[in-house]
Amino acid sequence: MHITGVYVALAALLVVALSIRVVLRRISARISLGDGDDKELKKRIRAQANCIEYLPLALLLLLMLELNQTQPMVLHACGITLIAARVVHGFGLSRTGGISPERLLGTAVTWLLMAAMALLLIWQFALR
Repeated sequence: MHITGVYVALAALLVVALSIRVVLRRISARISLGDGDDKELKKRIRAQANCIEYLPLALLLLLMLELNQTQPMVLHACGITLIAARVVHGFGLSRTGGISPERLLGTAVTWLLMAAMALLLIWQFALR
């Protein structure tokens, strides 16, 4: 669980960074609850929430792979890809509420990675 722990820590730092961006906008726009129909705050809230929505399941998949004694290089590849995809997505969503290349890339990579990790777990189960 040492490898997954590194990516949980990096994910936590990403969530903290996105949360700070939300709080700073709340302070500058003087909005304490909800989004106050502030477009910039809405984007920041969604970037934070989207990250929080995907990270738990993706990190759980990574942990299960590690508990199944998957090769460390595979675990690191998955962890690095996950964090990079979430950073790219967060940047894209923070930049624009509409479609952006970063948002599409971050989403696609996250979904593909989660599907690949799930399929690998199923394959590992079938081999036992």
